[in-house]
Amino acid sequence: MSEETPGRAPEAGAPAAQSHAPSGPGGSGPRPGGRPSGGPGGRGKFFRRKKVCKFCTEKIDAIPYRDVRLLQGFVAERGKIVPRRLTGVCTTHQRRLTRAIKQARNIALLPFATRH
Repeated sequence: MSEETPGRAPEAGAPAAQSHAPSGPGGSGPRPGGRPSGGPGGRGKFFRRKKVCKFCTEKIDAIPYRDVRLLQGFVAERGKIVPRRLTGVCTTHQRRLTRAIKQARNIALLPFATRH
């Protein structure tokens, strides 16, 4: 009986079925999700640029709550405020942005949620 049954370890003389390369941080093997790692030596598919605060680069100090076009870019389709890690806005401007969006919602310039 030389066939390997699932759930049993291969015998000492039999070759291993598959050997996996280390896929930890810094390893160049595939990740469990099937995506290549972006660590050193790995050939990552995507290069993520560091996000820069739009308000800091354009030197916008006060965020007007009346500027609906500007605020709509930071509100998701469903009406949620998009978090900092997705927009790249710095902490102080994110707080001011949140306050401006809430003010615009209160005076009905922006919707609280989409119509469903």
